[in-house]
Amino acid sequence: MILGIDQGTTGSRAFIFDEKGKVVTSAYTEFEQFFPRPGWVEHDANEIWESVQKVSRQALDEAGIDGSKLTAIGITNQRETAVAWDKSTGEPLHKAIVWQDRRTAGRCDRLKAEGYESMFRERTGLVLDAYFAGTKYEWLIKEGGVPKDAAFGTIDSWLLFKLTGRHATDYSNASRTLLFNIRDLTWDPELCDTLGVPIESLPEPVPNAEVLGETDLFGGKVPVAAMVGDQQGALYGQACLDKGLGKNTYGTGNFLLQNAGSGPPILEQGLITTIAWGIGDRVDYAMESSMFVTGAGIQWLRDGLRIIDAAADTEEMAGSLDSNEGVYFVPALTGLGSPHWDPYARGTIVGLTRGSNRNHIARAALEAIAYQSVDAVRAQNTALGTRLTELRVDGGATANAWLMQFQSDMLGVPVVVPEIADTTVLGAAYLAGVATGTWTEDDVKSLWTESKRYEPGKSDDERQALLSDWRRALQRSGRWVIPD
Repeated sequence: MILGIDQGTTGSRAFIFDEKGKVVTSAYTEFEQFFPRPGWVEHDANEIWESVQKVSRQALDEAGIDGSKLTAIGITNQRETAVAWDKSTGEPLHKAIVWQDRRTAGRCDRLKAEGYESMFRERTGLVLDAYFAGTKYEWLIKEGGVPKDAAFGTIDSWLLFKLTGRHATDYSNASRTLLFNIRDLTWDPELCDTLGVPIESLPEPVPNAEVLGETDLFGGKVPVAAMVGDQQGALYGQACLDKGLGKNTYGTGNFLLQNAGSGPPILEQGLITTIAWGIGDRVDYAMESSMFVTGAGIQWLRDGLRIIDAAADTEEMAGSLDSNEGVYFVPALTGLGSPHWDPYARGTIVGLTRGSNRNHIARAALEAIAYQSVDAVRAQNTALGTRLTELRVDGGATANAWLMQFQSDMLGVPVVVPEIADTTVLGAAYLAGVATGTWTEDDVKSLWTESKRYEPGKSDDERQALLSDWRRALQRSGRWVIPD
């Protein structure tokens, strides 16, 4: 059996998978979110570690086993969240700065103005944005009082350190820092020097599927055999192992990745090029679009506007209308991600009339999730020179049949839901299984099974009319905040 740890933005999960890749048990717990200033988001790294231990033990207890019965542990994690800790004591030296945090947006603007953007883009595949971990590390050193000789890392490296004492990170997470050369597979000295982050403070970069150390925390000596960033984990868990296959994860944000193969990484305006995974001597790349506010927009309807009681309410509300009646919601509540990359955009609702009601706003929020995903797919199709023929989907919003059908309608291709919805942690388990010889990659392809398929039902004229008005709404939200 394999223990899969899924350390997410709002909570931690643990799963026990059997030899057929099926879920035996799972456990979940949330942890506190800190918002010290507008645009700032932080976590307590110790609380994250405690939550991981709690759910892992709970899942093992419910399965009636301890660590001695485990073949391996696979870890997947929220990416780009920056942690700093004391190398000797293992204690965090500052709150973790979360991927959603925008405190370094101004620093990224200055780096662009100074002409650094092309250097970062060429070597890392990323755009200069506060989303990524590198400028967070710089802020921790310059503003957060963290000494340069501390250990820095993303959540994967923090958990590996606590489990095994080793300071390492996998290729997929390293490629999200603005400091890692995705061609050479090393920390880039010039990029690290530009941000003032010592290379010796960074974790050792390693492939995604190999034994990284052992832990006796759960009984016995269990190898930690895989680490992978959550979205790359979902790509692997969706068995998108061949070039051109793609998945979309519907969560707090949406993350759409297409396998770009093992050739030279492709760079395209507005898109992220990232390492999908490293297995043995092979490294596969992915084209990625990160949409910051999708499910979070539905949460805002519930917690901010209080016009719904639960996210599930939106399915019936949207279906109660024959059309959107011209109402559009651009959920740029923390700016716009890929392919627009506008940190100064802000949330906008347009097209309201006296006849508009909460159903229109709920429908507009669901439609916005689909529209953003269409923008992402179109940009990736252009970059790869191929057309996506089906989209594999996962995440909580896949339970919303109205949204999934609308997504298929707007893309004009089938949308496919897998049997196991928790593909992020499934990917980590698959990688751990591959590393320990439990499965081959051909086994992974055969283990993936389809649960439901949505076929497009709208005409091309209907589709283009809706997307045209979406683009008009986008224009009205762009660069709403005037930067200092």
